[in-house]
Amino acid sequence: MRNPSALGDILVLGEVRSGRLHRATLELTSKARSLADALGGEVSTLLMYDRIDRDPPTIVHYGADRVICVRDERLRLFDQEVQSTILSFVIDRTGPGIVLAPATTSGRTVMPAVAAMVGTGLTADCTGLEIETDSGLLLQTRPAIGGNIMATITTPDKRPQMATVRPRTFAIPEPDPGREGRVVEMALPDRCFESRVKPLGHEASPGDDVNIQDRDVIISGGKGMKREENFRLLRELAELLDGGVGASRAAVDNKWIAYSHQVGLSGKVVAPKAYFAVGISGSVQHLAGMQTAGLVVAINKDPEAPIFRAADIGLCGDLFDIVPRLIEGLRNRKGASG
Repeated sequence: MRNPSALGDILVLGEVRSGRLHRATLELTSKARSLADALGGEVSTLLMYDRIDRDPPTIVHYGADRVICVRDERLRLFDQEVQSTILSFVIDRTGPGIVLAPATTSGRTVMPAVAAMVGTGLTADCTGLEIETDSGLLLQTRPAIGGNIMATITTPDKRPQMATVRPRTFAIPEPDPGREGRVVEMALPDRCFESRVKPLGHEASPGDDVNIQDRDVIISGGKGMKREENFRLLRELAELLDGGVGASRAAVDNKWIAYSHQVGLSGKVVAPKAYFAVGISGSVQHLAGMQTAGLVVAINKDPEAPIFRAADIGLCGDLFDIVPRLIEGLRNRKGASG
């Protein structure tokens, strides 16, 4: 039963992938701390896992008052129905006024289902969160109309207020080792693990070991790359910049690179410090997936390509001439400094 006195509290859905805590958990926990301080509420972070590489109490150091741990072997493989049921159960037990989750593949899968289950709305892919001083409502800001405007959305009549947030939207502060909180092991009824889906296993796609959403630099290739073999140029450039390789939907549809690298509304939403769009025309759905990058560099031979309108730096020319020269210049620079 939802507790009206807890409506200033915030629940963060943490993410554990293959036993590793995703950095977005710390990012959202610390942001939730600042929001809860404005409301006079508490922050709880929910972790669902079968194993984890970080001691849960350390999450307290990033702003959580309570870390709710659901540890069960049945959580070894991701199951949207199970995780949605568990999150709904925890919401009902704890009664938060706000629920936040990273806009990762799993967060974007679980949160809409839970919003429907608890009868509230959801603002997806937020790039800004603040508390409105007068009303205490959560101001949820996100790009709209293909990124041409920024919309601020509120949920005045329903609770909890729910939002997913693009990874790397907020900085992670230094932890406070002296901060105190509590860790709660929550036992759940077996019905929370019932599902119409039976996961058979997990088969990693090529490149799954590198999550481009975690990279500060992304080198993405599009239809202009012409064939799969040419992506080696982007991998070389990415290696020199300690970055990851992304792709447009056209490149993925042509099977030049795995879907795990796709950037856009139908792929991953990224917010790196620098984004290189190589041979990418700049469709609306692709721009919406990378528009919050700190610096956008576009390389395209078509001077009218829409990507140039979103770029901070535009290089108009043959990518097969420009990219090798960039690689050569970086190698020479590294050699001189080494």
